[in-house]
Amino acid sequence: MRTKLILTGASIAILLGGAACTTVDPYRSAPVRNNTATGAITGALGGALLGYLTNTSNSEQGRKNALIGAGIGALGGAAVGAYMDRQQRELEAELSGSGVGVARQGDNLVLRMPSDVTFASNQSAVTPRFYATLDDVAGVLNRYDQSTIDIIGHADSDGADDYNLDLSRRRASAVAQYLVSHNVLADRLYVDGRGESEPVATNATAEGKALNRRVEIVIRPFRG
Repeated sequence: MRTKLILTGASIAILLGGAACTTVDPYRSAPVRNNTATGAITGALGGALLGYLTNTSNSEQGRKNALIGAGIGALGGAAVGAYMDRQQRELEAELSGSGVGVARQGDNLVLRMPSDVTFASNQSAVTPRFYATLDDVAGVLNRYDQSTIDIIGHADSDGADDYNLDLSRRRASAVAQYLVSHNVLADRLYVDGRGESEPVATNATAEGKALNRRVEIVIRPFRG
């Protein structure tokens, strides 16, 4: 069951102002990058920002209702695949060379952001050198608004379970806050952390642990 909504006053102000082990990495990127998008975060990061953000019923149905209320139309039939194809191509072009992988899983897209390029060690504030990459992500998400966005933090197995869960949530929250501050509609978002419970690689090696420390953005077509 998904985590219930938790919002602090600071997080609300920020929003309204603006996870079987394997060593196989299926992520890839295209050879072109647009470096014109730049920017800086417009508010303080931190604080709890978990669950469905602005819909009042705190559920997937609530998110759907909020998007319909915001005038975002649903996709259907062949339009779904074509729409996600175009979005995938743009993300691959924008994110090439950034360290962020783009994977296709059926009609969904998954962006994997390794923590070593997104955050300082044991920190949850997005590093300034990653702002431009998140600007590019926000730009594509804003151009393709007929999609929902799950932002999920993950950790390796070092340290206490509770600490890793909290850190993964705080990192997911930081990414979400940055995107919202760059005009990504908060109604589209679900934010949570899974700690060390969903590794994509072995935790027995430093390389595997580095793959497990990540934030993933799962982009799904909005079907209404």
